[in-house]
Amino acid sequence: MSFLWPWLLTLLPLPWLVRRWLPPTDGNAALRVPSLAPFAAGTSGMEAPASRTAHARASLDLFLATLAWVLLVLAAARPLGPSDSQVLPVSGRELMLALDVSASMGTTDLALDGPPLTRLDVARRLAQDFIARRDGDRVGLIVFGKQAYLHTPLTFDLRAVRAALDDTAIGLAGRETALGDAIALATTRVREFRGSERVLVLLTDGANTAGQLSPEQAGWIAQREGLRIHVVGIGTGPGGGNSANAAADLDEKTLRALADQTGGTYRRATDGRALAEFYRLVDRLEPLALGQIAMRPARELYPWPLAAALLVVAILALRRRPAPPQAHRA
Repeated sequence: MSFLWPWLLTLLPLPWLVRRWLPPTDGNAALRVPSLAPFAAGTSGMEAPASRTAHARASLDLFLATLAWVLLVLAAARPLGPSDSQVLPVSGRELMLALDVSASMGTTDLALDGPPLTRLDVARRLAQDFIARRDGDRVGLIVFGKQAYLHTPLTFDLRAVRAALDDTAIGLAGRETALGDAIALATTRVREFRGSERVLVLLTDGANTAGQLSPEQAGWIAQREGLRIHVVGIGTGPGGGNSANAAADLDEKTLRALADQTGGTYRRATDGRALAEFYRLVDRLEPLALGQIAMRPARELYPWPLAAALLVVAILALRRRPAPPQAHRA
């Protein structure tokens, strides 16, 4: 068994540290009564058994509270166990998807079987189908705006990539377009997979307006590392739609040069059908040459300690409920 977040296990001694270092509560509280006689009558022989019972009860409560804390920390650390071995198809291709989420991708000018949608919505919906067809590829997701971020590392878990794709939103990485930085980040992430086909599918609707590297510099790095770039320019272009960033009109010359330089292809998508055709073109240019690999994925075990902790807490709560008052005979 292993832990996904083992550093959380350092929280185990936290209750002991709090008990050890925090000042004790005030033990000088007193109940003022006019006479002690009612309390003294008939109690001399019962003091020792009552004290032992109270001590045993407090010890058991402390044990249950400690057990609940240990189980909760174990659950938070995300324990993992091996599951059944699975045989997965593998193509030997590393495919990174770089998606522009700058402000201009919020422009509503692309139709897809209905009224016009934002560029990001159309790109995201069609990318879902494209990723689902890449069974056998290791796929990753980069989002970029003013900065470029690795949203999902390269993985065979296509469902995780598709779920991450659903979480993308306009402005997630800033409102400008760091095109060069996105290409450089993709090149860095696929560099370790030398000997396999490395492909970047780049979707953008603008020109490079931010970042440390220009597209030309990033394209030279990608060419040197053997990264093939397929590019689609999204949108109706200057004057089309209600662009939120008119200064970032599509730089087709630079995008076409990127694709040509790295051995990829460039297409312009002015509607949903053209974007879908771009994905089909990439499927034809990057066919799946399937092999097989045996994998033993990890299985999440945290529900078990979490359920046990909740059960212990419920028992502790029931034990600490005050006893109902008993009626006294006259």
